[in-house]
Amino acid sequence: MPEHLPPELLALRERAQAFIEAELAPLEAQLPAGADAAGVDAATRAEVRRRSAAAGFFGMTQPREYGGSAADALTLTVVREAFAASNLLVADFVLGPGPGALAAATGGLRTRYLEPLMRGEQAAGFAFTEPSGADAPRPTYAERDGERLLVTGRKSYVSNGPFCDFFTVLVNVEPAGDAPSGMALLVVDRDTPGLSMPRQFTTLDGSLHCELAFERMAVPASNVIGEVGGGMGRALGQIGDMRLAVGARAAGTAMWVVDYTREHVSQPHRQGGKLADREGVRRILAEMMIDTYAARSVVYRTARLAAGGADVMNEGALAKVFATEAVGRVVDQAIQLVGGNALITGHPLERLYREVRSLRIAEGASDLLRLNVARGILEFGAGRV
Repeated sequence: MPEHLPPELLALRERAQAFIEAELAPLEAQLPAGADAAGVDAATRAEVRRRSAAAGFFGMTQPREYGGSAADALTLTVVREAFAASNLLVADFVLGPGPGALAAATGGLRTRYLEPLMRGEQAAGFAFTEPSGADAPRPTYAERDGERLLVTGRKSYVSNGPFCDFFTVLVNVEPAGDAPSGMALLVVDRDTPGLSMPRQFTTLDGSLHCELAFERMAVPASNVIGEVGGGMGRALGQIGDMRLAVGARAAGTAMWVVDYTREHVSQPHRQGGKLADREGVRRILAEMMIDTYAARSVVYRTARLAAGGADVMNEGALAKVFATEAVGRVVDQAIQLVGGNALITGHPLERLYREVRSLRIAEGASDLLRLNVARGILEFGAGRV
C-alpha cells in the first residue's frame, strides 16, 4: 500500500508536491481557460521539461547512461500518481520519454535519434495500429531495394503524431532471397519523401493524433532497430510498464476527484445545510473512496512486484483494467453530486470525464486485456493473482 513506503519515497512524494506548487501551477495558470491536452503549446512543454530536468524528475524514466536515474517501477508509480493527483495539464510533460524500442539502437540510430530523444530535444511517435474495416489496405509492408527498404501502407492512430520529429514504424519485411524477412521496427524521419499525414484528429480527451501514409517510402535498411523478424517483440516489450503507468495515472486522478468532491459537498447548499449532511450523498462519496482505495492498492502491489524483478505482464494488465474502470466510476459519481455545472465545457470534471474514458482503451482495451489475463493464467500459469 502507498502508506507503507520507505522514507526516501515519502520524501520524494513531498518533493513532487513542492514542485507542483512552485513550478507547475504557475505555468498551468498561463494556459487559456478551459484548455485541454492539445492546448499546451510547444513552448510551455519545453519549459516544463527544462524545469523538470533541473529538479531531477525528467530523467527518472531514463537509463543512467543517458544521465537518467533509472527509477524502478515503485518509484515511478509514486511520482506518476502524485503528478496525476495535481490535475494539471502541464504535469503530463514532467517525466521524460523512456528509450522504448530504441534502447537497442546502435551507431547512427543511437546518435541521431535516441540521444536527442533522451535529452528532450526531439519527440518520437509510435506507428503501430493498422486501419480496420472491409476497405482497409493490406498491413504495412516493406520491399527490399538494395540497401533500402521501400515501405507501403498506412498507420491509422499515431498518438501525438503531429508533434513528433520521427516515428518508429512496425512493418512486415517481404521475403527476398536469403535476406531476413518478417516484422521489423524502422526509424523514419517526419520529412522522409513518401511519408504523408493525410489526417489529424483530436479525440474526446483533447489529445491530438494523426494517420500516416507511406507510398514506397525509401528508408535505409540500417534504420531497422535490432534485427528483421524481431519487430513485434520489441514493439510489445514495454507494454507492461506502460499499462502500470496508466494505472498510476488513473489512481492519482481518482484521488484528486475525491478531494474535489469532498470539498464541494462540504460547502453550504442553496437549500440549506450541506450536501454532505445527506445520507445518499455520503453513500456515493463512500463508493468513490472505496474505488480509489482499491485502485491504489492494486497499482501499488503491482509496482512492488515489478520493482522486485517479477514479470508483471498479467498484473500490469489487471491493474490497468481495474484502475481505469474505477476512476471512470469515480468521475461519473462526482459529476452526479456536483450537478449541471460539471457538464459545462471547461469544468475540470467535464474534462476528466473525457480523459478517463480514453484510458480504458489506451495501451489495450479493457475487454481485450481481460482475455489476456485469463489466457495468461490458463495457458501459461502467469501471475500471482
